[in-house]
Amino acid sequence: MIKKILVVVLVVITGVSNAQEGTSSPYSFYGVGLQKFKGTVENKSMGGLGILADSIHLNLQNPASYGELRLTTYTLGANYNGLNLDNAAGDDSYKDNASLDYLAIGIPAGRFGFGFGVLPVSSVGYQTNTFNSDGSESQFFGTGGLNKVFIATGFKVNENLSVGLDINYNFGNIENKAILRRPELQFDTREIDNSDLSGVSLSFGLVYKRLLTEKLELTTSFVSTPSFKLASENSIELATIQILTNGSELVVERQDLEVEDRDLDLPAELKFGAGIGEPKKWFVGAEYTYLDAKDFDNRSFTADNVVYENASKFRLGGYYIPKYNSLTSYLNRIVYRTGLRYEETGLNINGQAINEFGISFGVGLPVGNLFSNANVGFEFGTRGTTDAGLVREEFFNLSLSLSLNDRWFRKVKFN
Repeated sequence: MIKKILVVVLVVITGVSNAQEGTSSPYSFYGVGLQKFKGTVENKSMGGLGILADSIHLNLQNPASYGELRLTTYTLGANYNGLNLDNAAGDDSYKDNASLDYLAIGIPAGRFGFGFGVLPVSSVGYQTNTFNSDGSESQFFGTGGLNKVFIATGFKVNENLSVGLDINYNFGNIENKAILRRPELQFDTREIDNSDLSGVSLSFGLVYKRLLTEKLELTTSFVSTPSFKLASENSIELATIQILTNGSELVVERQDLEVEDRDLDLPAELKFGAGIGEPKKWFVGAEYTYLDAKDFDNRSFTADNVVYENASKFRLGGYYIPKYNSLTSYLNRIVYRTGLRYEETGLNINGQAINEFGISFGVGLPVGNLFSNANVGFEFGTRGTTDAGLVREEFFNLSLSLSLNDRWFRKVKFN
């Protein structure tokens, strides 16, 4: 038992440094980057629906779900993202990346359950070139993002109600780099803006289930995440550089500028969902999220063409299992999932709201002797607009995960 716990802890700690999920979106320049989906592949395949809580799957979106666990569950997810960018002139480009999505474990202990893990909160990743009218070229690069390590616990109050709490330590680094190249000058100019981010946040959740008939069950879910302070330690470096033939940058002269550190008020979030279904057979549900984003601001710079607005998110999804305990047909034990989502990001550029739409589907494939499964999810969607000089993104996500189950804390019996 001790060996198992130590191995899992070491794996989670190792995964912290690798959990940053990549992106190739120019919209990730703003704020603390592009917000990432903070749930499992199972949830993502149902339009991001975070209502369900059962005995063998982790629900990273609602801490109350840990009170429903009956088997120790390890879960690991990865994602491949393909992104096509279009502008009003009809120009387009394709970018892709692959990354680790999350790493977590949930452990039941009677009416209690608890878990811990790591996952990305936001990510920054872009590379753009602009050719100016005077013949100069501006290059822009961005990397990094925000991660969180969490500890969560859930408690099953009675047959119908579970409540939960998670505590998150958020951390990360974001680097924005700009290079100005003038053909008539020997050297180029480079500016690097760097921010080290850290802060603590909480989420409260509850899940309420009730049988309406002998087979039909109603499930409701509520999650509240209050606004929290995110410390941003900022620095700016100006340098004269020479770009060598191999692409590396040789610093000729460098100057560090003083810049004010800031505390960012990350938005509060309220999430409510409800659904109906037959346990271990089918489920359909809807979820609404409200994001109080109007007071959010950028880290160490201001942009006159950018404002933040309160935002809403809508999700609809569900699953179907032909026969979960079939002994003769593997296909009957596969979980089929689908969903769609429409999300306002809260970001408004040049008077244009940056919104997302996605449609998803996936399968859960049984593996092993107990209830472990491998999950595959697909999502197609769009983000942004080509109006007002902006870009429209068409994205494709291929997500893979393992959800492995074991039974810990078993009583030893002697015959």
